[in-house]
Amino acid sequence: MTQELITQLRSEVAGPVLAPGDKGYAEELSGFNLAVTHTPDVVVGLTSESDAVAVVRAAAATGTPVRVLATGHGIPNPIRDGIVVTTGRMTGVSVDAEAQVAHIAAGSRWAEVVAAAAPHGLAPITGASDAVGCIGYTLGGGLGPLARTYGFSSDWARGFRVVTAAGEAVTANATEHADLFWALRGGKGGFGIVTAMDFGLVELGTLYGGSVFFDAEYIAPALTTWAEWTKTLPESANTSVVILRLPPLEFIPEPLRGKTVLSVRFAYVGAAADGKALFQPIRDAGPTLIDAVGEMPASDIALIHNDPKDPTPAWDRGLMLDELDAEFVTAFLEVAGPDQQLPLVAVELRHLGGATERDVPEGSAVGGRGGAGTLTMIGVPDPNLFEKVLPATVDAVLGRLEPWVSPETTVNFAGGFALPGSYQASWPADTFARLADVRAAYDPDSLFPFGPRQENSGS
Repeated sequence: MTQELITQLRSEVAGPVLAPGDKGYAEELSGFNLAVTHTPDVVVGLTSESDAVAVVRAAAATGTPVRVLATGHGIPNPIRDGIVVTTGRMTGVSVDAEAQVAHIAAGSRWAEVVAAAAPHGLAPITGASDAVGCIGYTLGGGLGPLARTYGFSSDWARGFRVVTAAGEAVTANATEHADLFWALRGGKGGFGIVTAMDFGLVELGTLYGGSVFFDAEYIAPALTTWAEWTKTLPESANTSVVILRLPPLEFIPEPLRGKTVLSVRFAYVGAAADGKALFQPIRDAGPTLIDAVGEMPASDIALIHNDPKDPTPAWDRGLMLDELDAEFVTAFLEVAGPDQQLPLVAVELRHLGGATERDVPEGSAVGGRGGAGTLTMIGVPDPNLFEKVLPATVDAVLGRLEPWVSPETTVNFAGGFALPGSYQASWPADTFARLADVRAAYDPDSLFPFGPRQENSGS
């Protein structure tokens, strides 16, 4: 990248333009995963849509690749060239209570939307963590704690503002640039810089939800009960489980400290009495260390998963499953149960189906609607294990679970496309082909690299 381009950007962009060696360069690029270090030729902190337009026009004139580093969990692979734009300064959420729509700026996180919607008795269909950025999450579909009831989060996107490779800021919704709108609801990347999103809200004041924890000796009966129980649940009930191998650290609740436990999570949309009755088979599966399931404000939904919010070195693998039957539970416990010594802090299963199986009437690019569940494995946060030990561990687990692994996945669970074929498997074949056509139409010169070979290197 020439110094002339950097000088041009500094003259046309209101936000910071930082090159390697500049004060604040590393901090601007730092995200949730501290094991990933980005070293592009320049990073630009966007403050407005006008900044985004200026960056894209300058980049297009010189053939320089542009990638977006939003808030939340960010890009999982190192970026080593081109321009990175950050959107953390573009914040703000406004709610049209009558239309039940939130207007969300590019750098906003779900916690902001939840807080803005709650006074109106409304709620967004969010991810499990309210610290995740709204835009990047929604572009990949998004499977949150209420997915069986309300579908993928992207089903609730009502429109986007996008700066395309032509350097134009356009609106993409059901009536304007409808092909781009289709692609942005699940197609993830390679289309432009999204500067804002309109997102539908639902009337929801309370839930019956939370999580319970079983000690190691009760994991097998509780998990077996859970898998059978999921077959009977209505769409109003949402659940996931996770085996946690917890260190003996003070910030962990004392009943769980230093233990291997099973957490069963639950979120029921309806009367608390009905939710309590529905959840009773899980309580009957064995004594619990902690029982934190009950009626709760919908604004507290992030407490169900209670995901970490502080940056940390991170390594994970995710995929979809075709079935959660008794044979799967037996195999799962053999390779990931409490008797196994694994360098995995969390092995999670989410129950899908219900509304996740149905596309929106006008269609969207989401992949993975056929999955019965998801499997996510999160490694011990020690970067020394990331290159060899954790991949080998996960390969061994998947070798035993292969009969239940779905040939399809969804892009937000494909984390950097580390598993061979996971890029193509993130969408049905016809959707994958249509996405390529939309990318070619809006970004014919691949100004916005996307894919397993392009995302981190620009090649």
